[in-house]
Amino acid sequence: MNSHNALAHQGHRLLQVGVALLLFTSFEGFAIPHLNSPRIALSVHTLSTFQAILLLSLGLLWNKLKLSILAARIAFWTLLYSAFAILAAYVIAAISGVGNETIILMGELPHGLHHGSASQEALIKVLAYTSVVGIASFAIILWGLRLKVASLSIQL
Repeated sequence: MNSHNALAHQGHRLLQVGVALLLFTSFEGFAIPHLNSPRIALSVHTLSTFQAILLLSLGLLWNKLKLSILAARIAFWTLLYSAFAILAAYVIAAISGVGNETIILMGELPHGLHHGSASQEALIKVLAYTSVVGIASFAIILWGLRLKVASLSIQL
């Protein structure tokens, strides 16, 4: 598979995942008042909508990236991992009502979070903190959007 075909395939997958996240956020909105932390559930709703739009946007420009197959693969998987890791941390916190060690701000508000067991807090913390691999994805994507100097022709 050449680089262009790999990019086209990954771009299409990003579009599919983006639309799936829109579907998830649509149904998750109905669950907000029924979860242990409605405020965090609202954050899940907003976060998944943002991620859907991000993935749809990146899926549309993915074909334009100038990346090797390996770099595209790393960018693709770190992007998806980052999106789903932080979303999973918030979903777990919203459902269980715990996670105050990591998502500190919401513990101070009504219907916020409480301190959970050591394993619950550790799971949320690991998911949230490992989501920073998305920064690597954004750096690779930025690199892939570079212009070739030869293609810049200035006409006077």
